[in-house]
Amino acid sequence: MLNEMINCSPAIWQPMLQQQVFRGLLDGFSYPGRIVACADSETTACLAILIALIDGETTLADPQQCLNSALWAKLETRPCISEKAAFILLDGTQLADLNPCIGTLETPETGATILLRVGALHPDSSGNLRLQLSGPGIETTTSISVDGLHPAWITARQEWVSVFPLGVDLLLCDEHHFVAIPRTTQIKMGDAA
Repeated sequence: MLNEMINCSPAIWQPMLQQQVFRGLLDGFSYPGRIVACADSETTACLAILIALIDGETTLADPQQCLNSALWAKLETRPCISEKAAFILLDGTQLADLNPCIGTLETPETGATILLRVGALHPDSSGNLRLQLSGPGIETTTSISVDGLHPAWITARQEWVSVFPLGVDLLLCDEHHFVAIPRTTQIKMGDAA
């Protein structure tokens, strides 16, 4: 869980590092499937992303209570139920058991961004679950493999994005890297070789 992350690097709270994380997010969403290193190697990717994206105007759901009260206070965000939250933080090893906001036809941009904590991200097939990605930002196809991601997340995500432009965006986060998977990306799932 993320509770131990209260001892993260103090530097990650500084605007310069938050801007670097944000730039990494822009690159990650522009090139789905690209494994992006976080700007601060002393802070976990999930927390660095939350620090860069969350403010007092956004909502965060933490149904598995990954964040302790000290982190909630530092993030200064509003807790929310998963069905209405702009951001949802979850453990990727657990079953996908929620109904996130997928937006509306008038406001598809209000679909949730789900941060899934996974064991490891691999640019090859050395992980447990292989994902083949295609769509905007990917020339033909690209593949990654993931340790610590329950396949039910990919199945649920397929359903959530089936009525495009509605849907959710995923961020798969290992200790110090992340992969962005926007709702426009198609995923074929298979066991890694």
